[in-house]
Amino acid sequence: MALSLSMVTPRNLALVVFLSCVGLLGSAYYFEYVMFLDPCPLCIMQRIAVLIVGIGALGAVFWHSKFAAWTGSIVMTLGSALGIFVAGRHVWIQSLPADQVPTCGPSLDYMVDTLPWADVLAVMLRGNGNCAEGVWSFLGLSMPAWVLVWMIGFGLISAYFLVMAYRAKHDSER
Repeated sequence: MALSLSMVTPRNLALVVFLSCVGLLGSAYYFEYVMFLDPCPLCIMQRIAVLIVGIGALGAVFWHSKFAAWTGSIVMTLGSALGIFVAGRHVWIQSLPADQVPTCGPSLDYMVDTLPWADVLAVMLRGNGNCAEGVWSFLGLSMPAWVLVWMIGFGLISAYFLVMAYRAKHDSER
């Protein structure tokens, strides 16, 4: 069976995005629970961004109204933007010289138990010294770099969905 462009519908593309997000999250949990690589605060934020993109894509798969198309596209765009920001910051922290890496902080469990949520969120978005460790790589890219690549791809797809939703809205008004 050959792949044709007629098979690449927005619904099928959203399904591919959703399944990719499931695969990324499954990989993250594999690394955490099988390979015993504890996630840093920025890793957890990247998981949240992947989850947001996946929820937006799932909405685009199952609902076929114009409102759902807009909502799913916007959710995917926001998740992608968050993921690009967080993964980009993570890659930047990993590229810092050792003397410029932020100091390591307490574990996330400890912070959640003792600090106000605003402080925990600030640390999760800013990162700490734990985020500078690059313990795994594939084809020369670290995990955060791969998440950045995926998020850029998801961002491009969500932009395509926004353009398609905009065109559908304006075509129906004519």
